[in-house]
This record gives sequence, C-alpha cells and structure tokens, in this order.
Amino acid sequence: MKITVVGAGAVGATCADNIARKELADELVLLDIKEGIAEGKTLDMFQTASLLGFDTKLVGSTNDYSKTANSDVVVITSGLPRKPGMTREELIGVNAGIVKSVVENILKFSKNPIIVIISNPMDTMTYLAKSVAGLDKHRIIGMGGTLDSARFKCYLAKAMDVSINDIHGTVIGGHGDTTMIPLKRLATYNGVPVSQFLSAETLDKVAADTMVGGATLTGLLGTSAWYAPGAAGAALVEAIVRDEKKIMACCVSLDGEYGQSDICLGVPVVLGKNGWEKIVDYQLTDDEQAAFNKSADAVRNMNSVLSTLSL
Repeated sequence: MKITVVGAGAVGATCADNIARKELADELVLLDIKEGIAEGKTLDMFQTASLLGFDTKLVGSTNDYSKTANSDVVVITSGLPRKPGMTREELIGVNAGIVKSVVENILKFSKNPIIVIISNPMDTMTYLAKSVAGLDKHRIIGMGGTLDSARFKCYLAKAMDVSINDIHGTVIGGHGDTTMIPLKRLATYNGVPVSQFLSAETLDKVAADTMVGGATLTGLLGTSAWYAPGAAGAALVEAIVRDEKKIMACCVSLDGEYGQSDICLGVPVVLGKNGWEKIVDYQLTDDEQAAFNKSADAVRNMNSVLSTLSL
C-alpha cells in the first residue's frame, strides 16, 4: 500500500504523521512545492519511529511527482487559506488552479488512485477534482463532513460531560459556517438520543458552536486548525485502506440522492477499499431536507465561479 499526501503544511504534515503512526501504508510520500519542507518533515517524523514503534517508509519530495508513482490513495491538502480582503472568487481562483495541477500531475504517475480532498473551499474543490480526474466518482472523496462530525461530537461531549467515544453524531451538507447541518435529531449517547440529556436550547447551542468550529479555532490560534483536520483525513484513509465499511460523512458526487444532482456535498457514506461504496439514506425530515437544499444552493453558487476561470 502506497499513500501520498500533497501539501506539507500543518494539516498535510499532521495527516501524514497520523498515517505513519497507524502504519496504514508500506510507503508514505509527502510532497510540497516549497524546497526542503517535505524532506525535512518526513525526516523529523522518521526520527520519532523508534520512539513510537512504527516502521513506515517515509519519502519527502519537493515537487517531484515521480516519487508518487503507483499511489493507491492520494490526500490533497494544497492551497491557500482565505486572507483578509480576499473574495471567495479570488480564493477559488487560486486554489482551483493548484488543485487542478495537483490532480493532473498525480494522474501522470498513478492510474487509478482514490483521491481525498481537504483543500478549501472543500466542496467546490472536490467537484473540480472529480471533473478533472475523470475517475470513477466513488474514488473522489471530500473530507469535510468527517471533520465537522468530529467537532459536533466534541461539543456534545463537552455539553454532557461524558466520554466522547460514547457519542455519535453526524453533520451533512456543505463544509462551511452557514452550509453545514448538524443532525441533532439523530445524535445519540451510546444509543440514547442526546435530546434526553440536553435541553433544546443547549442542543441548539451545540449545533451553532459546531457550525463555527473552524472559525472559532482560527480566532484563537490566529490561523487554521490542523490537529483535527489532519486526523480526520487520516481516519478517512484508514477506513479505506483497512476496508472497514464504516459510515462516515463525506463530500461525494450526488446523482439524485438526497434530492440533488451534479454536485459534491456531504452525506453519510460507507467507506471501503474502493472508496465510498454507497450513500446511506438518513430519511431527513422536511426541515432537514429544506436545510440540505439550501446548503446545496449555496455550494452550487460557489461552484459556478469555476466556469468563469481560465483553468
């Protein structure tokens, strides 16, 4: 098993570190455009191997895609964060060019990889990657819902003061502050609806905190988060390479499911060795479906910017 992570920034390096520690690959390649960054970070990681007890072969590369040849799974984290004064069109314009180039270069050396997208705006970048790659749609997966669901479970566990490992919760829709939909109705504490333990007001606050989870961390850290996004990417990869058949919220191509088509959006899917294997129907209420449709409209509007770009 060979896994490549493109982008050796905080998120990419954290994702790679988690993959290495879990020994998900025989060979793990970390690639970055900045000279020496990927090589330095993989060397640093390798110096932890005897301390942490893993034996993954680590390869760092400065923009040499030949090192990624025959990758089974590729995680793309490349791209710029949104800066003050930058419009969404400008952000999409920069990152779309980066993601398109990465996908094209990966496919020069790996014929049929599973591609996991973390780059932002994630829903639009997943849609772009699917269009550029020309692979089976089940092999293109956006990470957003996995991270958002982890944040939802975090806030639920904090509100209830219980073990987070007994909490189950899912966030669907777009990966954005106004487009994600924490499914409060379906959240459980070891099988029991959390609504039996939390007031409606508290549950609404948990959902609201989840929706601005990324922005909250940016405010505290002065930059984007990396531990949870990196771990979410690695968890997604683990479910794939270990053929776990786990249900995880992921951004995937919809063809009539949940009432939407020609869009990549977060829904619960079963993950296995061939990518996302099927979409699970959570049978949304009318209000949940309306929120999902609104989310889809916002993401589709974002996607429309792609047609204005010269890629």
